[in-house]
Amino acid sequence: MKFERFGDVPSTLPLIAVAVAAGLLAATAALVARSARATERENPPTGRFVRVRGIKLHYTDDGTGAPVVLLHGNGVTAKDWQVSGVLEGLAADRRVIAFDRPGFGYSERPRGTAWTPSRQADLIREALEQLGVSRAAVVGHSWGTLVALAMALNHPAIVDRLVLISGYYFPSLRVDAALQVAPATPVLGDVLRHTISPVVGRLMAGSVVRRLFAPAPVPERFERFPLAMSLRPSQLRAAAEEALLMVPSAAELQDRYGELDVSVAIIAGEGDKIVDPLAQSNRLAQLVLKEDAQLVPGAGHMVHYYAPERVVAAVVQRAGVVDTPIEASTFAMAETR
Repeated sequence: MKFERFGDVPSTLPLIAVAVAAGLLAATAALVARSARATERENPPTGRFVRVRGIKLHYTDDGTGAPVVLLHGNGVTAKDWQVSGVLEGLAADRRVIAFDRPGFGYSERPRGTAWTPSRQADLIREALEQLGVSRAAVVGHSWGTLVALAMALNHPAIVDRLVLISGYYFPSLRVDAALQVAPATPVLGDVLRHTISPVVGRLMAGSVVRRLFAPAPVPERFERFPLAMSLRPSQLRAAAEEALLMVPSAAELQDRYGELDVSVAIIAGEGDKIVDPLAQSNRLAQLVLKEDAQLVPGAGHMVHYYAPERVVAAVVQRAGVVDTPIEASTFAMAETR
């Protein structure tokens, strides 16, 4: 009998393994939560808050003059516009309002809602009304271009001019979007975001950032962007959801681009490794402008870091801006990662 009972011991090993795994996940979750709190203490909100439909939106408001609204891409925050130099360039003679879109930075993103470009556009339009803005130039980068387009299509009275940077406008096969199914799934995604995903994100951050900027080098000034804010569980949820929404959102909007009745500028990096500039930016430019997009030689997806003057010129509709070679750009001269 003793041998039989001893022989039963191995059957408990799966339970022990589950208990150990659960303990490791719990410990990791505690570390992730502590890291997120520390990151927020080190990077407190620097702007203001406006509440729309019960949802708190964080924004910065700089300069005076004709209003410009800045909408950042997926995975970052409104601070991206400050670090890139675009905000400073525009605020010299414009009122510049840069929003943390829902779920990013310090803006809320309630569950149970599909935060499509149109829904975000509605929210931002109402926020602008509260801020006393009845008409503005709207600048979007990457995923933010979909929100900017939705604003122009659904609320044309408020959009004075569109500047679209490195956008995704037409549906295509995106493996990166498919990989976000698990992180965007309720419960499973929550477990991943509070345990494994932030750890993996930190390990992959360098390579991801290099690909965003490629073929250009990563400028030293990008070190001022708080990447740790992007690895908080709340922002990872927003990023995963938007990756899944990207293709269907472009599919929903593409048939309406012919309705655009606003001045448009379309800019992209000629070497963009994230979004094909010819299949996306140039195709849209040919459709709505009957000409090629402004493709910046040597720049990648983060083209606004290397050509902030082109973004500013596109907003104020100033012609004659000459592209500065990336190698000589003041934004690329510093040491790179």
